[in-house]
Parts: sequence; structure tokens; C-alpha cells
Amino acid sequence: MAISAEELGTEDIKKLLMKQALPASIGILFMSVNILIDTIFVGQWIGSLAIAAVTVVLPITFLISSLGMAIGVGGGSVLSRALGAKDREKAKTTFANQIMMTFILASLFVLLGIFFSTEMLLLFGAKGAIIAPAAEFFSPIILSVPFLALCMMGNNIIRAEGKAKFAMVAMIIPAFVNIILDIIFIKTMGLGMFGAALATSISYFMCFLFVLWFFVYKSELKLKARHFKLHLPILKEITELSFVTFSRQGVIAVLAIILNHTLYSYGGEHSIAVYGIISRMLMFALFPILGITQGFIPIAGYNYGAQNFGRVKESIQISIKYAALLASLIFVVILYYATPIVTIFTTDPKVIAETPNALRWVFAASPIIAIQLIGAAYFQAAGKAKKALMLTLSKQGFFLIPLVLILPNFFGIFGVWVAFPIADVLSTILTGYFLKKEMNTKLIKTTDGIL
Repeated sequence: MAISAEELGTEDIKKLLMKQALPASIGILFMSVNILIDTIFVGQWIGSLAIAAVTVVLPITFLISSLGMAIGVGGGSVLSRALGAKDREKAKTTFANQIMMTFILASLFVLLGIFFSTEMLLLFGAKGAIIAPAAEFFSPIILSVPFLALCMMGNNIIRAEGKAKFAMVAMIIPAFVNIILDIIFIKTMGLGMFGAALATSISYFMCFLFVLWFFVYKSELKLKARHFKLHLPILKEITELSFVTFSRQGVIAVLAIILNHTLYSYGGEHSIAVYGIISRMLMFALFPILGITQGFIPIAGYNYGAQNFGRVKESIQISIKYAALLASLIFVVILYYATPIVTIFTTDPKVIAETPNALRWVFAASPIIAIQLIGAAYFQAAGKAKKALMLTLSKQGFFLIPLVLILPNFFGIFGVWVAFPIADVLSTILTGYFLKKEMNTKLIKTTDGIL
């Protein structure tokens, strides 16, 4: 499946997209399966309140650990260009600075999480009967977040080195470890929420050990003590490029806070459990569309840089077509099998009664989301940071958050669920407008004669 950079500009777009999208899809699949099975285990073996507790806690841990992902993405760009320019010293200094940034910032946020755990849980929506299991889950897992942050940062650097298979293994390891330990700690030993947190924490640490092993024994970036010196120009460059990624995660965290508080106000604890199931299904069911989006970016970016605008346009059209087809098939499955899907997660009659229709509404606009995802990814690939940021944040930041704040005042809990497809439609229209304008102006020129 490995390809050379030159092939991005010459090989058939359909074949290229398959080669690029498949590894990305497999990695996302394992990550989403891990979260999905984890939710099933806590729902079936502990109860629906456990799903609600996990739904409250995970956005906190992912927000902190996303610092690592943002630093990995931003620094990975700096590092890749340094490697391409044969400047290995800059590449190594960049990597060392990424390690220091990630560890320091993640540890700082973890300390805040430890000292202000109650306030943080309340902020993210832990209310009523959710508080106790959320606190039990939060205490062990917060200590493992620096390891998760370093894993997310390191994974991007592994990809930047061109070692995609190792990056994939780094995502697979925590999935297997977490599932096995869930069975031992929750089912066999009866440790409840603490066991679930312990299993998750150990899985993060095992991922960290694999990433550490890679950089010690397999990486081309052999670091020396001299590289571990804060380099302000490199730090500035990493920070600027990391901003888009961390902004997106920040908006997702704000959305989680608003959703959890709104759901509790209008539906109580079980409505947060309902959303916990839906959010896991969103990640799991849409993994092939997200994989196509990830596979599309290097193809579009390379050909845009080479001014092969005809190939860029072709890659946009093919990616949207394939992603829309898959998204439509996924929606059909959700439409007809929503109830059986929900019963896999829980036996709580209230949750089973509410979740299927909510799931259908949240997925209602999924056949058109390919335009929004591919469109935003195009502007990222083309290096148009402002438009990429605006369109990436458009669904959650511009539309979904205001709709979740407004619609429940008129429609109750139904207003929360219907906000999702409305936000999808509005963000797709916005992205489609800018994408069509770009394709009719910028992408009409080409150096290879293909339109």
C-alpha cells in the first residue's frame, strides 16, 4: 500500500484514494471499535448511568490529550518539511520541542483536573445520580492523560516519517488492551467504574510504551540532549499550525458541556446516556467517510502544490461521490436497525425507548455530509487556513451550539436531536458555496491538460 510522493501526481485518482483511505479507515475503525465496545461493556455490566458518566468524563480527557494531537499535527508539518529539505537537525529539534510542549501542557492541565475535579465534572454536565460514577471514573483516568497526549503527538510524527503501519499498530494496541482488561476488571473482578477507568488508563500506557519503543529502536529521529532545548522560532511555528486542530477540539468540548447540561435539564440522566450511545455510533458508523477524508488530503495537497488543478478537481468529485454513497448506505442501516443497535448497549427501558428515534434524527442528514467534510479538507490541503478553520468549525461552532441552545425551548428534548441534521444541512450549504466557487475559479487552471 506504500506509495511515493511522485505517484500522488500521476497515478489514477481512484486507486490513489483507495491506497490512502484504507489505512486511515482501519486506524479510525479500531479507535472507534474500542470506544464502542467499552461503552457496551459499561452499559451492560454496570448500567446506563455508567454510560452517562463516561459521556461526561471523556470530553475532559480528550480535550486535554488533544493538546498532543494538535502539537503532533502542527509539529508534524514543520518536521516533514525539514526532512524534505534534508535538515535533520531542525527535524530532531522540532520533535524534541514537541515532546516538551506536550508533556508540560498536558501535565499542567492534569494538575488542574486533580485539584478542581469536582468543579470540572460539574462544568461538563455531571449532575444528580451521574456525579458519583463520574467521579469514580475520573480520578484514575486523569492521571493517564499525559501518556495519551504523548501517544497522539507521537502517532503524527510516526506518520510524518512515512511509517504508516507502525502508526496503525499504535492505534490498535490500546483497543485490544482495553477490551481484554474491561472483561477482567469489570466482568470478572467486579470493580465497576474504577475497573473501567483502570482498563482505559493501562491501555493508554501500553500505547505510550509502543510509541516509545518505536522512537528508540525504529525511528530515524535519534535525539540527543542538545535537542531538548526550547527553540522559540520552532515553538512559534508549531503553535501557529496547531491552532486549527486545537480550536476544533475546543469547540467540541464546549458543545459537550452545552449538550450535557441541556440534556439533563430536559430529559434527566437517561438522556445523557442516550447521547452517549449516539456519539459512539457517530464515530463508529462514519469511520469509512472519515477515512476517505483523511486519504483525500495528501492527494489534493500534493496536486494543488504542483498546480495540477484538474487532478485536484477530480479528487474532490470522486471523494465526495464515494463518501456520499457510503454515508447513504450507513443511514439506511441506522434507519431500519436503530432499535437492535441500541439494545446492544443497554437493557434500561427508558434509554431503549428514547434512543432509536434520536439516533435516526441525528443521522438524518448523513447522506450529504460528504460535501462538508471533503470541502473543509480541501481548504486545509490547499493551505487556506482561514477558510479551513471556518468551515471545520461551522457545524459545531456556528450552527449546532446555537441550535441546541434555542430549539429545546420550543420543542423540548426533540429540539436537541433535530438540531444535528439542521446543522449538517446549514454547514453543507455553506461549505458547498465556497467549494463550488473555488472549483469554478481557482481549479479551472491546470498544467496537465485535465479539467
